[in-house]
Amino acid sequence: MLDNIRVILINTFHPGNIGSTARAMKTMGLSDLCLVKPQRFPAPEAESMAAGAQDVLAGARVVNSLDEAIADCSLVIGTSARSRNMSIPMLEPTGCGEKLVSEAQQSKVALIFGQETMGMTNEELLKCHYHVAIPANPEYPVLNVSAAVQILCYEIFQASQQVSYAMEKDQQPEEQPYPQVQQLERFYEHLETTLDDIGFIIRQHPGLVMPRLRRLFNRARPEAKELQMLRGILSAAQKKSGTR
Repeated sequence: MLDNIRVILINTFHPGNIGSTARAMKTMGLSDLCLVKPQRFPAPEAESMAAGAQDVLAGARVVNSLDEAIADCSLVIGTSARSRNMSIPMLEPTGCGEKLVSEAQQSKVALIFGQETMGMTNEELLKCHYHVAIPANPEYPVLNVSAAVQILCYEIFQASQQVSYAMEKDQQPEEQPYPQVQQLERFYEHLETTLDDIGFIIRQHPGLVMPRLRRLFNRARPEAKELQMLRGILSAAQKKSGTR
């Protein structure tokens, strides 16, 4: 199940943090590292900080966008030091590890870390189903990105050990067939087109309708069959309005 858990770094400034992340991952049994537009990679500093985790570093995938990094994932969790009042469900580190491990038994999942100086943007957080924050000293709640990776990877490893023990006892967890992010994106495109077709929104001046609907459906987390049903409803609405 750990092979299905992807760690994503966005626009990493210092390549040493990429190497340290690879080392933190390997220590906890993770190997799927994805880099979104790193400022310098490959780099000697990354190799040096990776220590014995050069295999994780060598297997790292570099992509040009967060959408590309999470396209095949059914669960996406973003990290941030604050909630930003965005109505995104919050998880504690332990709950984050448990949630990732639970769903990684069925599909790819992702844990995202933002750039060192600014963290994840609001736009990036809106692509996530959950948001996790690591409790720290309120007077200085500052963690290096690789330290944050280490803490959350530890929680993932601990959760995986518990699931492995349950499997040995034939206590198989219930399957939860959630759609991949790319399927959700096609749904959002279909939803926006339909709302435009029926005159609910004006494409040139959409306002906050789609961001709020994204938050709604990300919170609700429709299963794959439920998403198919929603797509069917949208198609029926388009057909009825004569705009399909």
